[in-house]
Amino acid sequence: MELKKTLSTATLLLASTFVLAACGGADTETESSEAASSEVVVESSSEATSEATSEATSTAAELQDGTYTLVEKNFDTRGWKTEFSITVVDGKITESTYENVNEAGAKKSEDADYQARMVEKAGVGPADYFPALNNQLVEKQDPEAVEVVTGATGSSDTFKKYAPMLVEAAEAGDTTTIEIDNVVEEE
Repeated sequence: MELKKTLSTATLLLASTFVLAACGGADTETESSEAASSEVVVESSSEATSEATSEATSTAAELQDGTYTLVEKNFDTRGWKTEFSITVVDGKITESTYENVNEAGAKKSEDADYQARMVEKAGVGPADYFPALNNQLVEKQDPEAVEVVTGATGSSDTFKKYAPMLVEAAEAGDTTTIEIDNVVEEE
């Protein structure tokens, strides 16, 4: 009788193990709840980032009113160089003018031929991405929060590299023009 009871218990235990293993495999309800958990983590991460940004902004040095300018010394192989300035009023960035200019001082965003060629090739041109980047900086007040414009990665990267330098100058109240000795490599 005891052997029969032990075998029944072992069989029941073995059967339960198989049932649990089978249920644990591809249960869509489990996957859905895991996905929901991931979404919550992403949202929480986003909220934490926003809170960290708010704290960083409040603990960062206050921006001093004035206009802060950065220029590249050299033209690239296509004949353009960056000129970038921000204006701060009441401790806030109220204007951002990031642009590329040629030797004649003409703006890339106003070059209709360049705009057409780039739109055809990348789907976006300088008349689109320069204002987008400038507007984001004024809106977000944080160079790190500015998102890369799809199709204009190089210009976006340059913007994100130079904008913190201008913010740092604004924190110090140093309106001396920042000159970047950019190295121009032959293509």
